[in-house]
Amino acid sequence: MSAAQLGSPQTEKILSRKEDGIGWLTINQPERRNAVSLAMWDAIARICTDFATDPSVRVVVLHGAGDRAFASGADISEFEKVRADAAAEAAYRARTAQAGNSLLTLGKPLIAMIRGYCVGGGLAIALKADIRVASDDSHFAIPAAKLGLAYSRSGLAPLVHLVGPAIAKEMLMTGRLFTAKEAYEARLINRVVSPEMLVKETTELARQIAENAPLTVHAAKVTIDDLSRAAQAADPAALEALYQSCFDSEDFAEGRRAFMEKRKPGFVGR
Repeated sequence: MSAAQLGSPQTEKILSRKEDGIGWLTINQPERRNAVSLAMWDAIARICTDFATDPSVRVVVLHGAGDRAFASGADISEFEKVRADAAAEAAYRARTAQAGNSLLTLGKPLIAMIRGYCVGGGLAIALKADIRVASDDSHFAIPAAKLGLAYSRSGLAPLVHLVGPAIAKEMLMTGRLFTAKEAYEARLINRVVSPEMLVKETTELARQIAENAPLTVHAAKVTIDDLSRAAQAADPAALEALYQSCFDSEDFAEGRRAFMEKRKPGFVGR
């Protein structure tokens, strides 16, 4: 199935193909470092549904087009329209959560093949994968503190589970870029390979999985995911209030303006 067959004017930015038991899902907006718009999220959900219901697909590989970025996160140019305040953010989060959940509920192994920048929402996408393979020229970051926005508890849980609270705090509080070596040492990614070997090694890994017993692979995925789930929040309402307060803040408005004006933001703490 090609992206053009999915029936959306935006689907040329999300591509898919099937080959030798592997479903390939490509984020195809390299001119914007594969930033993901709402329309692209919708296309991801549709492709995931197709992969999930096709028994010929044994494993899925998710990657970004080009060599500059796996995904640079949400398309910030949309923020004034779709994430301008807490109410708009709630609607945005519901829509993207549905698409993100389609990656989590594939029922089949998901490999993220990472080249270049993997930041913000792009890293959140990569964290939905079961296995992450990255080129040694990749970089990882969560620059929320540079924009004045926040990540929800459910959004941060996969990161904290993988790297622990100390590294997670450093990533969130500094917003700095981590190298592939740092990400590997922090257990954020499974493998680091040369850019020239990235596709070859990822494809070989996917084929190894595709050749194994599907029921055994599925049982391992579901059981390990269940063992990995974090406990429920002690006060979910308080955490949600903190999360929403960031999107209603002056700082978030300033962060958006500064990004669009290509200048350093001046945050005031309210």
